[in-house]
Amino acid sequence: MEKKCPVSFIGAGPGDPELITVKGQKRISEADLILYAGSLVPKELITDVKGSAKIIDSSGMTLDETHLMILETVRNGGTVARVHTGDPSLYGAIKEQILLLDKDGIAFEIIPGVTVAFAAAAAAKISFTLPEAVQTLIFTRLGGRTPVPETQRLKYLAKHMASIAVYLSSENPEKMVEELIDGGYPNDTPVIIAHRVGWPDERIISTRLESVVSETKNAEIKRQAVFLILPGQDKESAFSKLYDPKFSHGFRK
Repeated sequence: MEKKCPVSFIGAGPGDPELITVKGQKRISEADLILYAGSLVPKELITDVKGSAKIIDSSGMTLDETHLMILETVRNGGTVARVHTGDPSLYGAIKEQILLLDKDGIAFEIIPGVTVAFAAAAAAKISFTLPEAVQTLIFTRLGGRTPVPETQRLKYLAKHMASIAVYLSSENPEKMVEELIDGGYPNDTPVIIAHRVGWPDERIISTRLESVVSETKNAEIKRQAVFLILPGQDKESAFSKLYDPKFSHGFRK
């Protein structure tokens, strides 16, 4: 029999209520307290719950306020579903929550979710990796009110000429494009601008690096967007050797 943790951090995916994992949905349906960020997690995802469950939108709450609610629920013998957008491990601000739980001796688990970059790639029908051309994907963001380490600025990451998923940067597309070009990406590098992925008003815009600023402004995109920087997409890449009849492996001679 599965032993329940009193607190579950759950990745809800980017917006589509059907993109949550079965395990994540199960924890929500069993929880006594459901804390979710209503600004990013759709209410439609919090539907199959216990009649006695307390459902709280945490988007206007502080860390201490959410922790006190979790603490009270657990000490009264209940379970908590802490629902995060995308995947909790990526820009999910779970570290500070975990430290408080550890301090109070409260056990927890983390249930992964679909991060927006993968949902955006699926919607755009592209692959981040291309055999013999691009074999690395970088997740990052532009520095702003929350700075990034100097060595991790976009202009330095761009030197790898890898695929890059740029989060939390739609308020300053000019700076993002400037740093990517300074780092070496050509002006005509393919880019996907994915806005509110998984929501009813989802937009997937296919463009070039030189047109990202105008496209972003024309679409009036200021938040909830991810930019996929996709070198090599225009080139005819080699096929994977996985299905090559001349390539042997443990399951095929």
